[in-house]
Amino acid sequence: MLITSSAQAQNLFVSDTDGNINEYTPGGVQSTFATGLETPLGLACNSAGDLFAADDGSDNIYEYTPGGVRSTFATGLHTPLGLACNSAGDLFAADLGSDNIYKFTPGGVQSTFASKLGGPTGLAFNSAGDLFAADSSGNINEFTPDGVESTFATGLNNTYALAFNDAGDLFAVDSSGNINEFTPDGVESTFATGLGNNTIALAFNGASDLFAADYTGGNIYEFTPGGVQSTFASGGNPGGLAFQPVPEPSALGLLALGVTALLVHRRPASFAFNAIGGE
Repeated sequence: MLITSSAQAQNLFVSDTDGNINEYTPGGVQSTFATGLETPLGLACNSAGDLFAADDGSDNIYEYTPGGVRSTFATGLHTPLGLACNSAGDLFAADLGSDNIYKFTPGGVQSTFASKLGGPTGLAFNSAGDLFAADSSGNINEFTPDGVESTFATGLNNTYALAFNDAGDLFAVDSSGNINEFTPDGVESTFATGLGNNTIALAFNGASDLFAADYTGGNIYEFTPGGVQSTFASGGNPGGLAFQPVPEPSALGLLALGVTALLVHRRPASFAFNAIGGE
């Protein structure tokens, strides 16, 4: 029997400013993944399933293995907020207090990727590997992998968080409680309104449902691709969101898939009929 992973199998990690990171199953069942932080906000997962947490209270970034083992990944930051990993496994951190975006290799080597920004907050990568950064001045800036900067959008209201869907559309939430959607060409529309003015985190699951963390209201909202809103979870002060990655198919799984396809192709029609209770 071939076993494959699905988007619906992803669990959601939620940082709470009471010092915990909680984990939710797709059905909304909550458990505690980590404790003992000060003010955890931004979260990000790499492709290996390691979770990174920006702790505003300690100015550190912590790394957790899938089994929950914690280590200190980076120290000495100044209000780290948004986190994002690229396809190479490098971690990028928006450091509000220094107006910088820092880049960390998987081994933890730090460099300054961008500086003199207007209070960077949320980060997100598109499929081409370009980094998008929201800042407190109301702009969204785009950076090529080499660090060349351009302005993607302006005139926003203190944008907190960014997230891309599979179609390449960018979603941004601001302090007015709106979620705005941008096409890859920068055409803006309103996706949702009426959220709390401290909705500070966004994340997509593999099924293209958007999740938003309302820090003040204590709610996590879920939106279908068509914009239908529901409450996924309530309680606490959620500050960051990240979905565990969907594992790549293993070589053994791909081989099994190929063998299954070959057998189906060569199977006589009468065999398929008998398999479902025919003569």
